[in-house]
Amino acid sequence: MALYFTKELEETRSRIGVWHITESEDELCELASAPTDEMEEISFIKSESLRKQKLAVKALLNNMFGEKVYLSHHDNGKPYIENSVTNISITHTNEYVAVILDDNEDVGIDMESLARDFSAVEKKALSEDEIEDLDEDKKNEQLAIYWCAKEAIYKRISAYGVDFAEQIEVERFRPRGEGELEATFIHKDGYEEDFDLEYMTFDNHVLVWVVG
Repeated sequence: MALYFTKELEETRSRIGVWHITESEDELCELASAPTDEMEEISFIKSESLRKQKLAVKALLNNMFGEKVYLSHHDNGKPYIENSVTNISITHTNEYVAVILDDNEDVGIDMESLARDFSAVEKKALSEDEIEDLDEDKKNEQLAIYWCAKEAIYKRISAYGVDFAEQIEVERFRPRGEGELEATFIHKDGYEEDFDLEYMTFDNHVLVWVVG
């Protein structure tokens, strides 16, 4: 099995799991042990990489729960576990998948490979204040963290038509390998909701999550 690591958050008792996709698709099918209808749905996905990511998520969940779980999605795309009340958020790249679980609080998680060029994020997802706070020497990593933070909040909120630049404001930070972030989500009626996030980097990837 390629369980990369698990992490239990002390304050919230949330659990994070990360799986390194090293198996073949056939090996992942065995580890996923998903119901026939789920496996059939995955088989229709044209991209082998995406099929493996979907299977790895199921393998990771089976590992974290110690039993077979049934994953489904609401109409807005938000995932849920059919046979559990545990809240879940999911993210994946070509190499890794990650989930965050919490029995009581809503959660959001996002992950990106730092091998990507995140220059487009500056124009489409950052406010003027956030752009002014960018460091040239760590700009790509900083943009990746900004993007993951905003995606994690977006998943936690589960709202339609969110403007990342206008509605999600991340307080100034400097990339340090791991740390905490503060952010505000501005609802369309003007109500402001504050969030505390955490982030970490590993194997040239950045992972950001929010609980509550």
